[in-house]
Amino acid sequence: MARFSHFLAIDWSGAKGPIQKGIALALSHADGGPPVLVEPGRGWSREDVLTLLRDDLPDDTLVGLDLGIALPFTDCGAYFPEREVLLPDAPSLWALIDDICANDPNLGAQSFVDHPEFRPYFRDGADTGMHFGCDGAAHGKGRFRVTEHAQAAMGCKPYSNFNLVGAAQVGKSSLTGMRMLHHLREHLPVWPIDPLPSAGSVVVEIYTSLAALEAGRSAAKAKMRSFEALNDGLRFLGCAPVVGSGPIDDHSSDALLTAAWLRAVASDESRWKPCSLTQTIVRTEGWTFGAV
Repeated sequence: MARFSHFLAIDWSGAKGPIQKGIALALSHADGGPPVLVEPGRGWSREDVLTLLRDDLPDDTLVGLDLGIALPFTDCGAYFPEREVLLPDAPSLWALIDDICANDPNLGAQSFVDHPEFRPYFRDGADTGMHFGCDGAAHGKGRFRVTEHAQAAMGCKPYSNFNLVGAAQVGKSSLTGMRMLHHLREHLPVWPIDPLPSAGSVVVEIYTSLAALEAGRSAAKAKMRSFEALNDGLRFLGCAPVVGSGPIDDHSSDALLTAAWLRAVASDESRWKPCSLTQTIVRTEGWTFGAV
């Protein structure tokens, strides 16, 4: 698996607007050295990231996207179990979301969560849908994919991709990311939904808190808001420090640390063969790279 030349970590955002303060990209090289931020000269838009991945990606890049690449399926046997039309796999889910949100600017996904057929599955600031839980109970943390249970077993604190409220909401970022994955469908494989190719670039789902845990941080202190804390984590991974001191925004530090972590673990065969990854999960839910 030591075939990748570059490792690109993308801290993603589902916020509204054309430019996203929450998007950060960092790149590390297989030949070593500290990771570096990839700066567009202004803030990133989601369309900018799509263009980079489709048209300007360095050869043989392992791309880590910090978002959920699918919604829960295994727990209920469907993404939307009360719906008459059942979707067979993640690409069909991406296509549905993109179709409903075709008029939403900036790869937004508001039309999907507002859609009367799908709104009951989500929790937002005003309402918890009647199908937010698999059993119809409108309470609790909501539905998890199998990979999120694996994350929790490793010490992370995952949230449901059906959750749209609070600082830890991951629903909007995941849904907007699925729109981007739909537009990348003919350009980049997405592991494990697509088989890992023997050459070329590939996209994987990442969870930056998992990288932080493996860099010596605790789940409660996964965010690094100073260069000193970031460089402590990089040293833990055997990586050279980045230049700087004092405060750093946690989007940049998440991307920098995770780019170094991807380089450190990508050649570990066990990361590509998690024991709970069945063919049904491969097709419908995908997996978080590094969760075992």
